Amino acid sequence: MCVQSSRLPISRRAAIAAVALLAAGSQMPATAQQNAGSRAPNPTKPFVESAVATFDSPWALAFLPDGRMLVTEKAGRLFLVTQSGAKRQVDGVPQVANVGQNGLLDVAVSPQFDRDRSVYLTYAEPGTQGSGLALALARLGENSGRVGLDSLRVIWRQLPKGSGGQPGGIIAFSPDGRHLFLTSGDRMRPATAQDPDQALGKVLRLNLDGSVPNDNPLASQGGVRAQTWTTGHRNPYGLAFAPDGRLWLHEMGPLGGDELNLIRPGLNYGWPLVSNGDNYDGTPIPNHSTRPEFEAPRIYWNPVIAPAGLAFYAGQAFPDFNGSALIGGLRAQALVRIAFDDDGRAREADRWDMGHRIRDVAVARDGAIWLLEDSNEARLLRLTPRSRP
Repeated sequence: MCVQSSRLPISRRAAIAAVALLAAGSQMPATAQQNAGSRAPNPTKPFVESAVATFDSPWALAFLPDGRMLVTEKAGRLFLVTQSGAKRQVDGVPQVANVGQNGLLDVAVSPQFDRDRSVYLTYAEPGTQGSGLALALARLGENSGRVGLDSLRVIWRQLPKGSGGQPGGIIAFSPDGRHLFLTSGDRMRPATAQDPDQALGKVLRLNLDGSVPNDNPLASQGGVRAQTWTTGHRNPYGLAFAPDGRLWLHEMGPLGGDELNLIRPGLNYGWPLVSNGDNYDGTPIPNHSTRPEFEAPRIYWNPVIAPAGLAFYAGQAFPDFNGSALIGGLRAQALVRIAFDDDGRAREADRWDMGHRIRDVAVARDGAIWLLEDSNEARLLRLTPRSRP
């Protein structure tokens, strides 16, 4: 789920500060966990919704520098879309395993797109033993009316392949544009999230070509360990950098316990050993407070919202939102706004009932908010400020 606001150029000073925060572990004051699960929607929407286009089970959108969008459909289709809703299908998309929660997932535009026209895709790659998450790099070509992915190659893949949903697959770029962060879900095999030699239930940090940065926490150990930034995640469908350079992730919990986490290198976020929810059969899981060695979420939701998509707002259209995080809710059928205080502590500030499952969120350069619904007749929505009386 490529989010435009987290990919916009920032000043050299801000980039250096962001890298310093990551290297130092992004220390911030501890805070009590907040359960925002029962928050009621705000009946007053500060925006007007305009439907721009429709898609069949879309999964992610990403803005190109010229304002056009790339939109993925889970079945394995990719579209180039104008802000007026004109669509062209992109050829050259790899074969995907479109089963259950799996399929064509995220699309992200390279920080160097103006030079190399590179885009990244994540998808469930089919195999004889099931599927595995794959990260591919390609060049977006446009010539004589044709638009396609050229020179596509897989630069990272999760092995061994197997069954299960919860693929993760969200891409975020570091503010300095030098590194790529990738979420990998546990594929409904919870124990893998604590296995340091399996790339499931992890956040990975890679160079833009898929190689391993030599300053990763366990870079010297090789293999999956060298790629791993954090561990102990379940089903992460949101990953984005805040304006202050901190990296935030949300993930779906089991029966209750959706989480918003501040991601710091080398930490373990506890799944499946701790959770603020329970197993689907009703058996309890120890709460985060029982195991202080695991990093606890800053916000959790019980009842769940089923978060999907994460974008930090920067723009003039909704000035009160600047610095806030925007999250789509599948189960909640909502758009959720998270506000942060000066110390980086998070709280749910607003929730708006959208009447449909929201799959992805992005922010355009003009400050408009864009949403993708989640259905076989899903709308691409543009949110603009409501006129004040």
